[in-house]
Amino acid sequence: MSSKIKLLFVCVENANRSQMSQAFARIHGGDKVEAYSAGSKPRGVVNPKAIAAMKELGYDLTTHDSKSLQEVEAFAPFDAVVTMGCGDACPWMPAKQFIDWQIPDPKHMEPAQFNEVRDYISGKVKALIDSMV
Repeated sequence: MSSKIKLLFVCVENANRSQMSQAFARIHGGDKVEAYSAGSKPRGVVNPKAIAAMKELGYDLTTHDSKSLQEVEAFAPFDAVVTMGCGDACPWMPAKQFIDWQIPDPKHMEPAQFNEVRDYISGKVKALIDSMV
């Protein structure tokens, strides 16, 4: 039985916010966290802006894939499912707790604003992990 914290981050396209959240869970949680991300309507690719924003921090987001919820449900149950303000599109997934973060979609933002959202996500993920360990 795994003693790792299992987290699932969900947004609509699984191309920006949830991908960065998964990356930050790996960065901040290390071997204490098992992190996944998925989308209710996955785009199929990770946004190049998200890849560039994470590369600035030394994280290679090109290793991630945009996935559907069906592709990650085999890893359930999760300790927490975190949605990114996806409204009605937020699905149910077996988990101990559900958290909704109202995070603006940075998809069309300029790099400076995109990085503000990235850094905000980093802080939210770190606080979540700190509250669970």
